[in-house]
Amino acid sequence: MGSLNFYRSILFILLISFGVTAQKSNTPRTYITYKTNQPLKIDGLDSEDAWQKATWSQDFIDIEGKKIPEFKTNLKMLWDEQYLYFFAKLEEPHVWATLKQRDTVIFYNNDFEIFIDPDGDSHNYMELEMNALNTIWDLFIVKPYREPAPIIDNWDINGLKSAVNINGTLNDPSDTDKGWSVEIAIPWAALNEANPHNRIPKDEFWRINFSRVNWDFQLKNGTYSRKKDSSGNFLPEYNWVWSPQGIINMHEPEHWGYVYFSPKVVGQKDSFNIPQDEKIKWFLYKLYRNQKSFHNENGKWATKIEDILSQRVQIEGKKIEPELENHRSGWNISAVSPFTNSIYIIKEDGDLIKIK
Repeated sequence: MGSLNFYRSILFILLISFGVTAQKSNTPRTYITYKTNQPLKIDGLDSEDAWQKATWSQDFIDIEGKKIPEFKTNLKMLWDEQYLYFFAKLEEPHVWATLKQRDTVIFYNNDFEIFIDPDGDSHNYMELEMNALNTIWDLFIVKPYREPAPIIDNWDINGLKSAVNINGTLNDPSDTDKGWSVEIAIPWAALNEANPHNRIPKDEFWRINFSRVNWDFQLKNGTYSRKKDSSGNFLPEYNWVWSPQGIINMHEPEHWGYVYFSPKVVGQKDSFNIPQDEKIKWFLYKLYRNQKSFHNENGKWATKIEDILSQRVQIEGKKIEPELENHRSGWNISAVSPFTNSIYIIKEDGDLIKIK
């Protein structure tokens, strides 16, 4: 199946099931990435001094935040004036990959994935997947798959650099491997397509998440492939992520982690806390899902905030007073931040904007 048609089928399934899927609340994780003044050779290794000083992330966890994965995964990041850098280390006793064509459905192999939403509005974000053969699939997502929108499958990250290092032997079932590592450099020029101000986000944060898809495998004539059950159906994949989503769906960007771009050089120390206003955004996305559920159950949109909010909410001791406004093409839900007096609005397609 072609990659674009595959995602359209996934979109249809998600739209049908939206609002009836249970969702667990998970606080997004945070990471501080520091600047490097040292050139990095993209070779799949973290041998440079800057990489050695960079902080490892927390261990990846099951996508729903419920289980510890069988194999360990960690990552670290750096940045300089030209690139945003990623290095990930993936434990794996059997490193295998078969897909060699760019922009095919890479997660049909074991893979590593990056998701980047610079302005944190859940729209216009980027996805990058790669397997142990260093085969790339890069996409530009206009809207999450829960909302109808084009999927720009032929979009490429111009100037991308990537490399894989195998700690063992690739596609060799006769031995036991230790794992594989990936190193990636994405030019800021490519990231600017979704960056709201076209500058390096020094002293700012972006919403980013990372995923690792892993499959049980079977061998036929010494060749790896995804394992099937007795009926000939593929066994489900494992989804291991940096920041838990609370649901088996990476395409809910409001659950991604927070990456803060420190202006300090790697080896120095900085701090970052999720801003209070972000919790207001989380609350508005909850109301967005409640409104979608109301429509699924009643065939119409709610017209009163009380229809989708059973009780008033406080965030860090401050009362939040959301307002619901219906109009000809849909609705808006707004809330004023008691922390900054900023006004946030979420629209019927899930786009969240700040107007003050």
